[in-house]
Amino acid sequence: MKAAVIRFPGSNCDIDVLKVLDTMDNVEADILWYQESNLREYDLIILPGGFSYGDYLRAGSIAAHTPILDEIKKAARQGKAILGICNGFQILSESQLLPGTLLRNSGMKFICSWVRLRVENNNTVFSSLTPKGSFLRMPIAHNEGRFYLPDEELNELIEKNCVVYRYVDEEGHPSEKANPNGSLNNIAGICNEDGNVVALMPHPERASESILSPYGSKDGLLMFESALQYLS
Repeated sequence: MKAAVIRFPGSNCDIDVLKVLDTMDNVEADILWYQESNLREYDLIILPGGFSYGDYLRAGSIAAHTPILDEIKKAARQGKAILGICNGFQILSESQLLPGTLLRNSGMKFICSWVRLRVENNNTVFSSLTPKGSFLRMPIAHNEGRFYLPDEELNELIEKNCVVYRYVDEEGHPSEKANPNGSLNNIAGICNEDGNVVALMPHPERASESILSPYGSKDGLLMFESALQYLS
């Protein structure tokens, strides 16, 4: 399997993602500059976290209009696996590959902490190894992570089973206390209708080695392993 990690000016999690991919068997991973115009040889495309273009205008808005996004849109239509992490989520939303927008956190402050997620849909390229209703631990680090959609579009998103992850408390409930950023409906991650394009605000690459987690969590690795199994 060949994987491409897309680097924009201001990306800062690209090396982290590359390191995870390099530890996996049968995966060849490259970092590609945002001006690349050919993704044909890649099966998996990852838009990592960071602050592309310094989050000017809106987070992800400038990156969404770079040349490589045209290729990513083609890859999405072809059914290739595409994952957006944090700033990658913002870019995919700004490019309209996924619905909604990511607003400033409700507390108007940058948040860096570990959260608990509940898997709402395990019928995607990146969630197939995590049973529906299971729980994952991952960290977040963002200033604009509050997912928003108008009510009618939100209901459509839910009806189409396109909510993949929700923030939940220790009892497994999507409570207000468990919601770190005011995200609508406690939504932490979504997908397109085909399940090949997935995006989330938490960082699975930072939860792929137990030594990095206060919980000993390697839950994030399951997302990459799910993609590998799907593409093998």
